[in-house]
Amino acid sequence: MLVTRETDYAIRCVLYLARDFDQISSVGEIAQRMNIPKSFLAKILQRLVREGIVESIRGMKGGFRLLRRPDDITLLEVFTAMQGVAPVNTCAIDKRRCRMSAACAVHSIWAEIRSDVERRLSAQKISSLAALHVV
Repeated sequence: MLVTRETDYAIRCVLYLARDFDQISSVGEIAQRMNIPKSFLAKILQRLVREGIVESIRGMKGGFRLLRRPDDITLLEVFTAMQGVAPVNTCAIDKRRCRMSAACAVHSIWAEIRSDVERRLSAQKISSLAALHVV
């Protein structure tokens, strides 16, 4: 499993927004504080809005904030919003994608690794991670 740069930036953004849950932050502010290219961040934020993690506030004092409390958002949610499920091998997502799954000696290992990754990511609340994150 490879974490893309886009996913890394999305996680940084969500962690930033979690610090002051009720505050509205602009794209420029987040980009500067988290060292993310502004144009790239704007696209990431729109995706996080579509996925129900971030809310867009319009107007003069508009910007972005988390849609839900940081303790209600997991690292897995942010990851899957950006990359989809965490594949190790395609057969670990869906056995039907590989004709060898039933006879493959390593299929169960791939499936176990995928389950472990998802379990670990879902156990990590954004609130806990934000408490460790220094900006």
